[in-house]
Amino acid sequence: MTESPVTDSQDDVVDEPTATVEQESESTDSIEVEPGAAAPADDAETDADADPDPSPRLPRAERLEQEGEIAADYLEELLEIADLDGDLDMDVEGDRATVSIVGADLPQLVGENGEVLEALQELTRLAVYRETGERSRLMLDVSGHRAARREALEEQAARVVAEVKESGEPVSLDPMSPFERKVVHDAVAAAGLKSESDGVEPRRYVVVLPA
Repeated sequence: MTESPVTDSQDDVVDEPTATVEQESESTDSIEVEPGAAAPADDAETDADADPDPSPRLPRAERLEQEGEIAADYLEELLEIADLDGDLDMDVEGDRATVSIVGADLPQLVGENGEVLEALQELTRLAVYRETGERSRLMLDVSGHRAARREALEEQAARVVAEVKESGEPVSLDPMSPFERKVVHDAVAAAGLKSESDGVEPRRYVVVLPA
């Protein structure tokens, strides 16, 4: 490829909302991470004599749990409207809330290459923002799609790492989503090599570098 390598930005680490979300900044490339429209800035308090906020900011763990609950309520209503089956699992992984729709095969909520899932994740994040006034890095999974994709990418990264160590030459992977790039970056780092993202969306890709 002719483009010069571009080091990962915080944007690559988010994994993941839809404009570009997931290091992959999830977008956290080296999770792009958060696609989607930027949230409006909160109005700063200008009156020194104004009454203090009666609802102080919740601790981080409680805020993430609250995000998961809001997201689950939103998704439960969506499933009811669409007349789709599915149970909701909520958790907190690291610095983000996670919600999974489980118990049913719902390819219509995933899409051929996960496009529908990415869009649904963005809508869910917006639902959380509407309730809390804060941007969310919540991760959504449907029918185990992300979990299965993560496992496949980790296996692919292991093969590429072995190839790079043997040849001493960099290897470029196919274009990936912010979430996918972050998985690869993490796997490569765990194996003791470095990686970077190059190209522009929607064809941004990972390059694995020799030590």
